[in-house]
Amino acid sequence: MPVDQYIGGIEHAILHLLYSRFFNKFFKDLGMLDFDEPFSRLLTQGMVLKDGAVMSKSRGNIVDPDSIIEKYGADTLRLFILFAAPPETELEWDDRGIEGAFKFLNRAWRIQDNLKEKADHAIIKVMHRTVQKVTEDIETFKFNTAIASLMEFVNAIYQLGADKEVFFKLVIMLAPFVPHFSEELWQIMGNKDGIAKTAWPKYDSQMLIEDTVTIVIQVNGKLRSKIDVPADISQDKLKELVLADEKLKPWLKNQPIKNFIIVPRKLVNLVV
Repeated sequence: MPVDQYIGGIEHAILHLLYSRFFNKFFKDLGMLDFDEPFSRLLTQGMVLKDGAVMSKSRGNIVDPDSIIEKYGADTLRLFILFAAPPETELEWDDRGIEGAFKFLNRAWRIQDNLKEKADHAIIKVMHRTVQKVTEDIETFKFNTAIASLMEFVNAIYQLGADKEVFFKLVIMLAPFVPHFSEELWQIMGNKDGIAKTAWPKYDSQMLIEDTVTIVIQVNGKLRSKIDVPADISQDKLKELVLADEKLKPWLKNQPIKNFIIVPRKLVNLVV
């Protein structure tokens, strides 16, 4: 005690939370405890709705998962639910996204068939960014955005390729969301120890530094172009590249530039 993390629905706020806090403070006043709150962190998960009403057995408006599991597997259903919404918000049940979750897992599975001897530097950088994002999101229960990052990672692998190290990192990061799928892939790839015994990947902060950034170019506040430039480009050089952009000429029409606004690493706005 205190409990590191309490997770419960809002319907438990009176019985569980109120009573536990009462007893905690009562025993603290007696000098039997040296902490004031029974829980260090609280997450109140949202309710699942069906046709606008809270899904419950007593109302008989529940969804039988057996048919979905039989067709797509338990991990597809698990992934779909975690990706559908943040855990603290209400979720209106709509199983049309299950097919998309199933397709994503199939894409991830097929990566093993086209692995490189050595991955390119570009995909290594994406891997480190993904490890950072997924690690931070899991710690703060942002499962939907963690899964979104893994989907982007898989898309990047299809564009840039992956070696065993990159693929192993992907499978390990998938494991909290799709454990059976990940364990089977892990064993197929020749690993003898279970994936649950494998250390979580670490990221190198140096690999998170961007080599290039995309600068949005506006004229009088309206988007007119984009350019990719070195991340450490000087303002003078950036101005030179912006003014040389052919896409801007129709919007400038040789008019004098009244102001040249630069938001570093993000955008340039030309006021004419």
